[in-house]
Amino acid sequence: MKIFTAVIILTALATPLGAQWLQRPTPGVPRTADGKPNLTAPAPRTADGKPDLAGLWQMISPDGAVGNVSLRKPGDLQPADVQPWVQALVQQRAENFGIDNPRYKCLPDGPNYSTGQGMKKILQTPAMIVILQEDLTYRQIHMDGRALETDPNPTWMGYSVGHWEGDTLVVESNGYNDRTWLLGGYPHTEALRMTERFRRTDFGHMEIAVTFNDPKAYNKAWTFKLSARLAADTEMMEAVCNERPDNGQEHWIGRTSDAQKSAVKVAPEVLAKYAGVYKGIYGRNPRTVEVTLSGGTLFISVNGGPKQPIAPQSETKFSGTGLSYEFIRDDRGIATHVLEGHISGDYKFERQK
Repeated sequence: MKIFTAVIILTALATPLGAQWLQRPTPGVPRTADGKPNLTAPAPRTADGKPDLAGLWQMISPDGAVGNVSLRKPGDLQPADVQPWVQALVQQRAENFGIDNPRYKCLPDGPNYSTGQGMKKILQTPAMIVILQEDLTYRQIHMDGRALETDPNPTWMGYSVGHWEGDTLVVESNGYNDRTWLLGGYPHTEALRMTERFRRTDFGHMEIAVTFNDPKAYNKAWTFKLSARLAADTEMMEAVCNERPDNGQEHWIGRTSDAQKSAVKVAPEVLAKYAGVYKGIYGRNPRTVEVTLSGGTLFISVNGGPKQPIAPQSETKFSGTGLSYEFIRDDRGIATHVLEGHISGDYKFERQK
């Protein structure tokens, strides 16, 4: 089982956790009659009439995939728009569970912060907006009318300028080095330009769209959408990636193809009884696992992400994506549930169809 638990160990170590203070009422938050935050109240505005985005926000990614980097769905990016060298590199990264991801070395996540989950605190003034991350990194968004540099010195976090289009904050960023990864293990070059659109729909909710434009890697720009929920009555605390001397990397062994080497043969009619859609909760987020059968092989798609093959290690247990899957069957051999194995334990999802 080492081949599919290694990636989860490092993911857990490298991803900031949602650790906050114990409940403490947040000033200025509207309340319902029972004293709970009224997150559907009207969105607040600053003294100059602009939408006020300040606050502590829980980012909510629509895929929420955990495991191999290739499980994450790269927004509306289409295969035809991916240049050949990019596709080859993505496949290589998926094969070794993304071991070279800079975030697993405790390096800044660069533009990928904009599509990740976790907590972010936004501080807003007329001249600058600052975004603080749990891992002690930060972004400065200049709102004073300056333009982006045409030949910036590449950095991990890039350079950002913003302006308002009605009630939407539009942020343009460039100047990233090419050492960071985008979601799904996709690379970028120093030509990357990122455009973000933030719209606070009411007091407790925000819609975000992130567009990546890198003509040296992709034939057209592509967009990833996510949302955020105000985290009222709590506070963000630091999450330091490299507090463990080895960062757990001694567990990082194997490749996705190793699962094929230890695979056993399972009859197609048995595999067909596992195909279906399974739903449940992972952490605090809904999770959908779709299982399909093609050419005698089962494929897994998590929350609408790319389909990944899984190899049978027994008649009911499968691996190959960085996670394990075990099907629970009824007396007819038809799967009723699937157990998704993480380093933190097994998560049980019920079959819907």
